[in-house]
Amino acid sequence: MSETPPKGNLFDLPDSLPDTEWFETLAGNAQVRIERIVSTGQRTPPGDWYDQDADEWVALLQGEAELSFADGNRRSLTAGDHLFIPSHQRHRVERTSSDPPCIWLAVHLRPRSRES
Repeated sequence: MSETPPKGNLFDLPDSLPDTEWFETLAGNAQVRIERIVSTGQRTPPGDWYDQDADEWVALLQGEAELSFADGNRRSLTAGDHLFIPSHQRHRVERTSSDPPCIWLAVHLRPRSRES
């Protein structure tokens, strides 16, 4: 007999958040990882880029943020906005709000092998 899975709330935050972004893996397996990220004013350091092996779908549940891409495009996000970032599309976080903190829901999808 299986147990009832635990319930969580995406908007419940720890009483004290660290000075860095806070990452929490909610579920995952070899193909997909779902995580909650909380940002409180952090941004990607100047000159640094995310260049991920996995595709990423991200939704901003609370707060405001701005992402920029190596091709020069920028995207401002507010609560409810979502975005798909293909693997190896270089991007960076330019701005996140601290009041309220940004709550992100990120789904990382391992790319299918070219042989499939």
